[in-house]
Amino acid sequence: GLPRAVGCANGTDALMLILRGMGIGPGCTVATVSHTAVATVAAIEMAGATPLLLDIDPETYTMDADELAAVLEEPPPGLRPIRAAIPVHIYGQACDLGPMLEACRAADVRLIEDCAQAHGAAWQGQRLGTLGDAAAFSLYPTKNLGALGDGGILATADAELADRIAAIRQYGWKRRYISDMQGVNSRLDEIQAAILRVKLQHLDAQNARRQQIAAAYDAAIAGTGLTAPVRRPGCEHVFHLYVLRHPERDAIMAALKAQGIGTGIHYPVPVHEQPAYEGRVALGPADCDETSRAAREVFSLPMYPELTDEQVERVCTALRAL
Repeated sequence: GLPRAVGCANGTDALMLILRGMGIGPGCTVATVSHTAVATVAAIEMAGATPLLLDIDPETYTMDADELAAVLEEPPPGLRPIRAAIPVHIYGQACDLGPMLEACRAADVRLIEDCAQAHGAAWQGQRLGTLGDAAAFSLYPTKNLGALGDGGILATADAELADRIAAIRQYGWKRRYISDMQGVNSRLDEIQAAILRVKLQHLDAQNARRQQIAAAYDAAIAGTGLTAPVRRPGCEHVFHLYVLRHPERDAIMAALKAQGIGTGIHYPVPVHEQPAYEGRVALGPADCDETSRAAREVFSLPMYPELTDEQVERVCTALRAL
């Protein structure tokens, strides 16, 4: 639904390239969340900017829109000016984009959508990635739209921005061998692009299968004490992950493992608690308390469109037995 997209080497580079294309780097702060793949924060620092980590809404696990509005209205002391916000559409569902867009426009701050887990998802009938100033997608093999190796793509309605990013991602070239600006080497491999063009045709059908599996899991956890993130009304969730929460997570995971059901944790250690970032990155006024609580209790069930009905039923039977 957007006129321009630029392929690049991976989703991390996609975010970094957007920031560089917007001129957001040293001397700038970018607000995002701690409950995300560390790639989101790494991209901010790759661009030379300073990350500010905000907390999540405890019901949906997406960025707390109220905290974003608060830091844009009254930035924490000692921070460089906030020039962009990167909400992450975590697990495959939209952030609370309405108030976020309003707050960013009021503060003249760019909103960049991290869509690495949300290929094909929608907010109020509009595809994610088409609502902010630009959007970044990872095309890593495990994503809803994945290559057979690394890949990334960014999308924007701003043709001038897209042209600038296209130059930056290949040495700053607008003319071959002439670098008009400082650039990097971050091309999307042609073979991966060819694979992705075929797989893109199947994205909607595969997302529908993910939704079907999620509906079966929803029914199976009723009455078990397990809870899933609240689904945002009016939005289409594409279930990159199916995440559950329970205070006795480790025991639940062990019980499922005993039944031959694999599980995972997304993400076991929030970015602000990881050795490379702890005590070094700035936090919003909520100190990421909800993020830390969630990290101790969340885990993920098997979720990919190739799961058979029999495999889904095995998972459901194990869940009902908890």
